[in-house]
Amino acid sequence: MTTPDGFGRGTGVAGVAQPPPGAQPPPGARYSTGPVAGQVPVPEALAHAAGGPRYWIPPQPDAAAGTAPAAPLSTPAAAPPAAPPHASAGGFDVEAVRRDFPQLHREVNGRPLVWLDNGATTLKPRQVVEAVAEHYSTGTSNVHRGAHTLARQATQVYEEGREEAAKLLGTQDAGEIVFVRGTTEAVNLVAQSWGRANLGVGDEILVSAAEHHSNLVPWQLIAKERRARIRPIPLLPDGRLDQDAYRDLLGSRTKLVALTHASNVLGTVPPVAEMTALAHRYGARVLVDGAQAVSHFPVDVAALDADFYAFSGHKVFAPTGIGVLFGKRELLEAMPPWQGGGNMIDSVGFEETTYAPVPHRLEAGTGHIAGVAGLRAALRYLSGLDRPAAAAYEEQLTAYAMGALATVPGLQLIGDAPGKIGVLTFLLPGTDPTALAGALDQEGIAVRAGHHCAQPALAAFGLQSAVRASLALYNTVQDVDALVSALQEVQAAPAR
Repeated sequence: MTTPDGFGRGTGVAGVAQPPPGAQPPPGARYSTGPVAGQVPVPEALAHAAGGPRYWIPPQPDAAAGTAPAAPLSTPAAAPPAAPPHASAGGFDVEAVRRDFPQLHREVNGRPLVWLDNGATTLKPRQVVEAVAEHYSTGTSNVHRGAHTLARQATQVYEEGREEAAKLLGTQDAGEIVFVRGTTEAVNLVAQSWGRANLGVGDEILVSAAEHHSNLVPWQLIAKERRARIRPIPLLPDGRLDQDAYRDLLGSRTKLVALTHASNVLGTVPPVAEMTALAHRYGARVLVDGAQAVSHFPVDVAALDADFYAFSGHKVFAPTGIGVLFGKRELLEAMPPWQGGGNMIDSVGFEETTYAPVPHRLEAGTGHIAGVAGLRAALRYLSGLDRPAAAAYEEQLTAYAMGALATVPGLQLIGDAPGKIGVLTFLLPGTDPTALAGALDQEGIAVRAGHHCAQPALAAFGLQSAVRASLALYNTVQDVDALVSALQEVQAAPAR
């Protein structure tokens, strides 16, 4: 049944969320209606559900044995991988793209580099390297306050970078783009400025259990100060956000919803537009963490109707230390300054200081000018590609990778939500994630191991650490095959 708000939802007694008709929970999973004697406590990320509606909670580790659960981790049966993507289909030529990324053509430990750590940072095309070098070699100047030629040139590049960010996010108003150091600073800015002005005792902030720490810890800090409350949106076994739980959590006290647009550990792409529309019915604002999204598919903040949207330059082929916060103009104009100093003022006196209009009022001090030059180059590079074709290529490559990993006996894939981006987080039985990442490194394959700054997401699956291979538009079938071959070799190696 589809309810008026557009979410499909099965209901039972008193509207309590139930599993689909005929559906069976995975082995070990349970439905929680409250604390039950003898049951292992649910993870903190899901603890709020213990006394409320029946959310499907993944099974937890055996506290005594210290083992990870067999479900909801996906252990697909061995099967041939999906058909490999066509590199030049639809106007996207992956080999031509790869030629623009110098780092892809180096060796590590005597092997060609296979870069599968894109979730942590993407590589930089030569156009970005050249733009940063040009700024420091011939264009160095501060911006906005100089009357000389170099200041005007640097200011032009800086503001063109703002315009490119506006184009990327689909807003017609470049004044809605605030430069920050990255997604982390963007969320902190909103929390400390908008949050301090709008949150009060008993107000609620909904944060999904799939969030990066950057979209959780800042809300915890301001919630403690303002005596507000964090309420987690739980996960389903495949890594999707529980939409029934979300609907039940929303209410008159909800002031803000913090959502990832693409999970950095599960790859999940939530229905952000639908969730935002529902939040707005309660008068809540929505902040979307787009750090993992903007490099994988086109984003339109107008279509999403997001109140705030943040991303980091280094996740979208640009330099580190530069990022973007989009905010609806009326919200930005109502936000008090978070930091004070140069660039954000109109006039300063001991009796009174007045502030510059947005976005400059929220950009205290000298910005990362070279970073913006690199960001401008990266976004122009990206816009020069056929984005729908590139996204289709990545979707095909992700499907191929998931099928290929399924041929590794016993490999447990964490999160297989439909429509996920190419984030492949997994466990290989009998191996420690960090040791496995080190073994792959010896083969020239760069992956990440650990909690991925998303501990609540892993905790929801009873885990503390896992290996993550993450794809970008320059990765190939050969990269995936190299990963799978190396995993099979590790698995076949005799125990030491």
